[in-house]
Amino acid sequence: MAKARHSRFDCSPGCSVEAAIGLIDGKWKSVVLFHLLSGTLRFNELRKHIANVTPRMLTNQLRELEDDGLIERKVYAQVPPKVEYSLSELGRSMEPILLALKDWGDANISLYGKPRGLDPREAKVTERRAAHA
Repeated sequence: MAKARHSRFDCSPGCSVEAAIGLIDGKWKSVVLFHLLSGTLRFNELRKHIANVTPRMLTNQLRELEDDGLIERKVYAQVPPKVEYSLSELGRSMEPILLALKDWGDANISLYGKPRGLDPREAKVTERRAAHA
């Protein structure tokens, strides 16, 4: 089931950001779009690139991206069926944004799942434990 969409935005400051995020919010949408930057991919190729996504979730995300006009789906009339996904013109226009997200993520990957002890709050707990020992 597709998520509810806003039919219009109130155009207060930030509404264009809300609109843009609304198109790519979803656990795997931006990742799918990033992988499609390299070219056309089939469903199982996308699944190989995104190891933790379930087939059902990937299908839902692809459908929403297609409904929003960010990707194109091409079905070949053959047995077994062959389906390919590629970025639409609108999806391709997101390339600089996706690359900027990747660059930011590369620069800040240590913040995600960082080793224990680097968080100042954890350092204080460790100091208190050491003082009581």
